[in-house]
Amino acid sequence: MIIKRISQAVSITGLAALMIVGTARAATITYTTNAPGTAFAAGNIGPNALTLDSTSGQAATLLFTPNVSSISGYPSNIDYGDFFLSCASCSALQTTIFGAFTFDLVISDTTDNGTGEFVGTSTGGTVSSNSSTITISWVPLQLGPGTNNASYGSFGPTAFGNSGTTAIVAPNSGDPGNTTVQGTITSSIGAAPEPTTFALFGAD
Repeated sequence: MIIKRISQAVSITGLAALMIVGTARAATITYTTNAPGTAFAAGNIGPNALTLDSTSGQAATLLFTPNVSSISGYPSNIDYGDFFLSCASCSALQTTIFGAFTFDLVISDTTDNGTGEFVGTSTGGTVSSNSSTITISWVPLQLGPGTNNASYGSFGPTAFGNSGTTAIVAPNSGDPGNTTVQGTITSSIGAAPEPTTFALFGAD
């Protein structure tokens, strides 16, 4: 009888371990924003879909550089790419104006095989060498988990969030004119054992 119970305990523990291993995944997520669809979707679009031109005043451009490929653990703060605002002839008195625009930011999560899109809208704004009133508002605030807001595949347990708004800095601010689009990455993996796992450990 004792031998039988020990044998059962070993079998149950082994089965539980197999279930945990079977549901485990990599502790990192590989993602990119350099995917088809990442581009200015409306506005005074320049010679390529990642460039926006000013509408009046001094000649100026807003250029987006996507995050080609990154690997991140979770939870973590991440970046989706950078906007570069440049105006070579702008001074504190010589300004330029950007009209309203829309920007589509596509997240491709190659670990989970999920792709989704953040849509950014802006009313535009006025820019000088040391000031900018351009702000981009993003929706939705989160992509994932699962098929939530996924345009292709599934994000599985992974969720990509954004800061909600991105304020574009002036051409001469900090790293000249460079604004990083801030985000977060989280995963429900490891949050709690599966109910079936609890049941196995409690069996006799």
